[in-house]
Amino acid sequence: MIDIHTHILPGADDGARTIEDAIRMAQAAAAEGITDLIATPHHANGNYTNPASKVRELTAFLNDRLRAEGIPVSVHTGQEIQVHDELLDAWDRGELLTLGDSRYMLIEMPHHRIPPGMTELLHELAVMGIKPIVAHPERNGDILKDPNLLDELHEYGAYAQVTAQSLTGDYGSQVAKCAWRLCRAGKIHLISSDAHDTGRRNFRMKEAYAAITREMGEAWTSYFRDNARRVLDNRDFGPAPESLKQTHRWSKIWRFGRY
Repeated sequence: MIDIHTHILPGADDGARTIEDAIRMAQAAAAEGITDLIATPHHANGNYTNPASKVRELTAFLNDRLRAEGIPVSVHTGQEIQVHDELLDAWDRGELLTLGDSRYMLIEMPHHRIPPGMTELLHELAVMGIKPIVAHPERNGDILKDPNLLDELHEYGAYAQVTAQSLTGDYGSQVAKCAWRLCRAGKIHLISSDAHDTGRRNFRMKEAYAAITREMGEAWTSYFRDNARRVLDNRDFGPAPESLKQTHRWSKIWRFGRY
């Protein structure tokens, strides 16, 4: 299993605080069957700055420690890049990273809205050959109100990643309902943990995939898992199973609560 969105680098952001925290996170990931994860510390979000050079240094340090501890998890470089006016210039300056040195880039919108100029940014990234992945759109205020707003971002070349804990209900019923709706409509390409620790914001990937298999079928689980591998292999995503139509099941009482 591969997890493309984690906050495991020690001391980089609001994820792992120390190397001991990072080791515990890697142990938890291994226990779930995760073999590879991409470190995606917050970057340029107003609170944290983690340029490419710093991320590469911390990733190498962490991998050395994991090998010494005998933990069978490999960490790859990446960032969760806040959408901001200087993003393209920062790329030219060599401050930004793609995921695992692929053409995929993880970008984060403000939690409350889709920012002005978002489609123009997506267009410019596409021209540069970069494939943007929008992190957790189900937690964006505008998309929560109208999930169809994600369609325009897709039209400009964006992919989308839902957080495992959104599917399991840890962010509340409204976010869970939106996450499942987006998944069923075929608007989501990846499931990732956005893990920050081994407590409240842990991995939950195994649980999320089990829920997807139960509610959408094994083909969708295979699709999401295969796409994560394709990120690391720098390959195009595979074809999605036939999108599920809205049904009365959206209003059923889910195992994780009323969604």
